[in-house]
Amino acid sequence: MRYFSLKILALVIFMPFVSCNTDSGNNAVLKIEHGALDYEVDGYLQTKISSNLPDTKALVSSFQPSENIEVNGNTIEKFEYQETKESTIDGALTGKQWVLQGLYEDEGINILKTVRLTAYDSFPDLVSTQVTYVNTSSENLIVDHWSNNTYTIDSQNDAPPFWAFQGSSTSARSDWVRPLEAGYYQKNFMGMNDSDYGGGIPVSSVWRKDVNIAVGHLALVPKQVSLPTEVLSNPLVAKLGVQEDFDNHTIWKSKDTIQTLETFVSISTGDYFTSLSKYSELMQAKGITIVEPEEASFEPIWCAWGYERNFTLNEVIGTLPKVKELGIKWAVLDDGFQIAEGDWNADPKKFPQGNIEIKRLVDKIHDNGLKAKVWWTPLAADPGSKVLREHPDSKIIQEDGSPQYITWWNSYYLSPTKEATIAHTKETIHLFMEEWGFDGLKMDGQHMNAVASDHTLENPNNSVEGVPAFFQMIYDEARSIKPNAVVENCPCGTCMSFYNMASMNQAVSSDPLSSWQIRHKGKTYKALVPNTAYYGDHVELSDGADDFATSFGIGAVLGTKFTWPKDNPSASGKYVLTPEKEKIWKKWFDLYNNMMLSKGTYLGGVYDIGYDKPEGHVIQKDDVLFYAFYADNWDGDIQLKGLDQSKTYLVRDYFNNETLGEISGANPIYNGSFDDFLLLEIKPKQ
Repeated sequence: MRYFSLKILALVIFMPFVSCNTDSGNNAVLKIEHGALDYEVDGYLQTKISSNLPDTKALVSSFQPSENIEVNGNTIEKFEYQETKESTIDGALTGKQWVLQGLYEDEGINILKTVRLTAYDSFPDLVSTQVTYVNTSSENLIVDHWSNNTYTIDSQNDAPPFWAFQGSSTSARSDWVRPLEAGYYQKNFMGMNDSDYGGGIPVSSVWRKDVNIAVGHLALVPKQVSLPTEVLSNPLVAKLGVQEDFDNHTIWKSKDTIQTLETFVSISTGDYFTSLSKYSELMQAKGITIVEPEEASFEPIWCAWGYERNFTLNEVIGTLPKVKELGIKWAVLDDGFQIAEGDWNADPKKFPQGNIEIKRLVDKIHDNGLKAKVWWTPLAADPGSKVLREHPDSKIIQEDGSPQYITWWNSYYLSPTKEATIAHTKETIHLFMEEWGFDGLKMDGQHMNAVASDHTLENPNNSVEGVPAFFQMIYDEARSIKPNAVVENCPCGTCMSFYNMASMNQAVSSDPLSSWQIRHKGKTYKALVPNTAYYGDHVELSDGADDFATSFGIGAVLGTKFTWPKDNPSASGKYVLTPEKEKIWKKWFDLYNNMMLSKGTYLGGVYDIGYDKPEGHVIQKDDVLFYAFYADNWDGDIQLKGLDQSKTYLVRDYFNNETLGEISGANPIYNGSFDDFLLLEIKPKQ
């Protein structure tokens, strides 16, 4: 990942309005009005947030201890206000800043709290927070955790009461977007949660029908903090915030300082799309560079994984003519070609002539007019593999002295910042792309999303924070060999680390468990990296193993892992392309290549993915809007949001090629019925 100052994106600038007084107690000593967000601080350095957007109701009923610290087993919430200092931020990222101080003094515990609030001119509706605590006691203290931007949000009797986006990853591979009911809790730890799972997007976004509140942190590298969400009853409220937990009995020495991350709260309407878009834009303004899109990454994909690890060379080569016939542009060699994870040469049991056979396969793929991509699981090395024989110290070693283990691959984690790991990785990329001639990389595995602290390093957390730079190195190395290389990051079932998104040019739904996951993962990626290709993964992983409509309607790249003319008898799936299936597959790939909705602009703020029914998505290409609606079955009115009230539109069901009439932008209600999906083209009448 590259970090440097960027020129601020061209956004409307909102100057915050501020008022101050010197009252204590529950009266506001500072009020910031920044876009739609009103942010108040009282005489105990507690805060109250509210929205001034039309038709939004109260978020919180009173001032809350949103920034607090747990010391000696007690959470300290109230600090007597001392002063406020205001300043202006100059440079590329301009804004205003307020520094407030308060004191806590009780029974020998003395703590000075300094709160820095920032309102960035180009990012209305958002205020960031960074807190410094100084132990001014004469004795050492025990510190357990700090919490920032912790809010208890009132319910407005919606059904369900709340929806949420949560960006953590666990072996459950659960939905990133879900309704929240009373009794719900999720910790959302951004470090390792299971042996192979960790990392994610450090934002939690909770919304009602009228308003959305998001919190997160703004560090430029991964941090091991939590963003817990919870729903309580009596009264029915949602809680969210950012928290860092310290090791048990962590000593906070007298006169020492604890500083939190820069965290934030933002306000919007609708679902989480606007919150994530704003977060990504601010992170880019702070210095994260997201790579440019690659034309070839939008082309449809066939993957040989239908034949699984026991594929034969003849099976793959024999399928290529059918791949080409269907209009697919990429062929992917998947897992099973290698000697071992960590020794990526051709397995002599499968390829008796060695690496030259894989080179010939790539030539065959190219001879069929297709591009070639190779599967790969970086950061994994099997016991006894070449890299571990030559560099046994390249492993991550945990605090107890044991290596970090990747359960899924029966492998060890390689430490991403160690020179041996980097050299091995570069050598592998050159083997794939220079010697064999592949045009792209399919990086695969949930373990890629995050790693544990490496206690062989001077600073053990360098391994955690070094993962993004490792993937940036892969991207740069691949593109130095093939300038148009496609670099796909497929962190199986995880919520991909936002920091890793910066160095790939093809995201993927990554082993989705349902079509719903394909759709909301797509909305997430299109919020955070809007111009990057999003691949819906093999259609065989969708509902019914044939739901092309889900990927197509949200602007995802189509893909499949069909086998032809028969399945590999050792494979677990039944993916043979029958004549009946071939007609369906051909229709969808023809539509995809003709329309290329994946290159359109996804208008994620039009429909609320939680509360609007039926579920709706919109893509714009020039002056034409493409609507996609999803429901098990629907019969009734559908509101076509986002139309110009002064225009009349022609409505066409483009999947069935049926003209459905005209609709007025002033009354954009379409009455229709469908099962599973409805795909509409809405074009202004000339």
